[in-house]
Amino acid sequence: MIRMRKRILWSVATVLIVGLAYGAFYINSLLPIITGYPAKYLCSAVFVSNRTQADVEVLDLHFSFIKYTKNEVNRQDSSVTSFFLWGKSKAIYRKGFGCTLLRGTDETALRKVKFPLSALANYNQDTIAWPLGNMVPDSITGIDKAKLAEVTQKLIVENGYNGNAFAFMVLHKGIPVAESYKPEFNAKTRFQSWSMAKSVTNALAGIMIKEGKWDISEQIALPEWQNDGRKQITINDLMQMQSGLQWNEDYGNRSDVTVMLYCENDFARFTYDQPLKFPIGSKWHYSSGSVNVINHLMRKSLNNDKEYYSFANFRLFNKIGMADAVFEVDAAGNQVGSSYLYATARDYARFGLLYLRDGVFNGERILPEGWVKYSTTPASDSKGEYGSLFWLNKAKYYPSAPEDMYSCNGHDGQHIFIIPSKDLVVVVLGYSPKPAHVMNFDALLGDVLKTIN
Repeated sequence: MIRMRKRILWSVATVLIVGLAYGAFYINSLLPIITGYPAKYLCSAVFVSNRTQADVEVLDLHFSFIKYTKNEVNRQDSSVTSFFLWGKSKAIYRKGFGCTLLRGTDETALRKVKFPLSALANYNQDTIAWPLGNMVPDSITGIDKAKLAEVTQKLIVENGYNGNAFAFMVLHKGIPVAESYKPEFNAKTRFQSWSMAKSVTNALAGIMIKEGKWDISEQIALPEWQNDGRKQITINDLMQMQSGLQWNEDYGNRSDVTVMLYCENDFARFTYDQPLKFPIGSKWHYSSGSVNVINHLMRKSLNNDKEYYSFANFRLFNKIGMADAVFEVDAAGNQVGSSYLYATARDYARFGLLYLRDGVFNGERILPEGWVKYSTTPASDSKGEYGSLFWLNKAKYYPSAPEDMYSCNGHDGQHIFIIPSKDLVVVVLGYSPKPAHVMNFDALLGDVLKTIN
């Protein structure tokens, strides 16, 4: 009997030890994500968006393990360090580059890399007429502004659509007809794009093609792909999310996307090292990593970092009035086209206007002819929901909106809705993550559309 009890106790002790060891191992694997997320997010919020630490921690970082991290903002060296248990992560701010999470890189060497400040806009938007500038004409567009003001009140003040919108802007016939912010924000606040940055990458790819630097149907000449089936992947396959590369986009745990953003230093390399899981071009499979490969390919094609870092500003941002935009980079220096663009509500509205006007802005053609049509043509396996780095409404995901609507969608409920048939752009920015607080965007769009006479 005594021996049996000893065996039972030994078995129980063994199970507990193994369980504790596995638990410690699993927690340890999550620590770079648990500490990396708030370090990077808070760094950008404080140094790029000019928000307060307390505001961000209450509004944006109060969830899961993230709310238990200790965050230290260092204004002397423009950095944020986050701690949880034995884990620690640090992100640094650099002018022009925004914030970068330190992973597999020397901080001193990284700080020596300078952004080409000559790429920044050299005009004062407050003295220039809309759309390039901020002098908005007092035009009658045929929209009921009184009803639209009621929608704005319901969205921004009352949180009446279930989400938490920080900013709201509507363009009708190219003219701003609604613009509102919660008290903590204003027209100068840069808001994180999350996956809306993918659509900006679409524009940059279009410009590369317009300038003859790329052929969208050409197979990608990555050396790492030349000895297997991946060598048949084209830029189009990546942009339509049909590359066939293995990928897990689950943000709720340790997945490919969270490992890429918070554990890796080179987001593109992490992605293009993934094996093929599906036949190329046959399976629609959402992948943030694919977009970072596209941004990496731009860098390789331009073959000059000064030109690469200037490209988005010279060819796109400065031309369409996105003078405040900051395109952040990973620790390897690649612009994070999947997630890390910061821009004002007006900037995002201007971007929507560029596509609403078929790639022409302020009288200048920015995107190649036919590019918007290509971008809004459904990927073959997407069931009408996705084009080329834009979401589509052809399957009527939003029943209240027309089928011709397409949109840039961000992870936490950021959206630029573009509705050609109504000559309308609707921008919603804030923090409305799934599943608990997902905003009822269909009801919002329906109410906005009802204001058009």
